[in-house]
Amino acid sequence: MSEIARENRRLLGRLIVGSLVMFGFGFLLVPFYEKICEVTGINRIVQPDRVANTQVDASRLITVEFDANSHDGAWDFRPLQGALRVHPGELATVVYEVANTRREPMTGQAVPSYGPPQAAQHFRKMECFCFAQQTLEAGERRTMPVAFVVDPDLPADVKTITLSYTFFEVEGRRARAPGVESGHGS
Repeated sequence: MSEIARENRRLLGRLIVGSLVMFGFGFLLVPFYEKICEVTGINRIVQPDRVANTQVDASRLITVEFDANSHDGAWDFRPLQGALRVHPGELATVVYEVANTRREPMTGQAVPSYGPPQAAQHFRKMECFCFAQQTLEAGERRTMPVAFVVDPDLPADVKTITLSYTFFEVEGRRARAPGVESGHGS
């Protein structure tokens, strides 16, 4: 066998091994990503938290600040209260207001973020509009509650938590008014 043929076989073997490694990496990426999200508390918006019967820690007060943003400006979105002081373990409720500023029905979903980042694992939402997509008619305004508990295990050095929501339009879910056909152009 010639030297070139031997090198080609070796190259083919390396390419096959490289392809198998890339396939394996791609296959394992989803469980790896899910484990990272579980450990860091990222991407926990789809289900309400379960809270055990906790004692209220009356010796501490935590300031919870509320923020709201609209990703594309199609929504008028804001908290009705800028901040709230709560004891860890105490059930609290705050209300957000959202309005569809467009002339057509829209579907959107709020995505939460927390500051400081370690607060995410200690902020338990029992009820939240972020658990489901929201469809609003043209010009409709809606109030939506968030019921939450700050876990008493929150580190003592954390005195303030910021809960910020960004409201996104759900792509491909632009609701169509009854009797209106989809048209392109004009």
